[in-house]
Amino acid sequence: MQALCPLCATLGKVYYESKDTYYKCPKCYGVFADEKNKPNKIEEKQRYELHDDDTNDSGYRKFVNPITSSITNDFTPKSKGLDFGAGTSAIISVVLHEQNYNIKNYDPYFHKYPELLEDKYDYISSCEVIEHFYNPCKEFTLLKRMLKKDAKLYLMSEVYDEKIDFASWYYKNDPTHVFFYSKETFEWIKNNFGFKTVSINKKLIVLEN
Repeated sequence: MQALCPLCATLGKVYYESKDTYYKCPKCYGVFADEKNKPNKIEEKQRYELHDDDTNDSGYRKFVNPITSSITNDFTPKSKGLDFGAGTSAIISVVLHEQNYNIKNYDPYFHKYPELLEDKYDYISSCEVIEHFYNPCKEFTLLKRMLKKDAKLYLMSEVYDEKIDFASWYYKNDPTHVFFYSKETFEWIKNNFGFKTVSINKKLIVLEN
């Protein structure tokens, strides 16, 4: 069995099979779910609405700190930002607004302002979002287009490598997680979408335009 990789359009072979099937791409090294595994939009939205995202929770703020602290270190409040896939709480914008940062929210379910996707930004954040991309090629094309020269794209996601036992990996058990990235995948993204650099520090991935 084979399936087309939604990031680089290369045929991937079955990588793991249980009640669900996952494929691994030999080109970009992404691991992706079979089409039949993927929830529909109603199921996906219902899953997101279950998230207990209290913006006053110190643990939640600590969780997004790798992104928020990087933005405040790299940019000033005058810089123009976008939180892509902001979710119900828009925690990143909440934290940055407290420091007078100029950041707007986009989310296809909870902050649907398509006009924001026509603009360009000094930085874009996307926390625990990219693993939900059904069509990562389309989404990264969009993200790249929205970045100004020397802008930065801040991502957070679990980075997969072969040392992880995929069968017992908790991250795949969320049915809305449909694409998993390795370090090699991010290198492929850097090279093929035309980013200057990529850095990976645990769950934080930063691509510079």
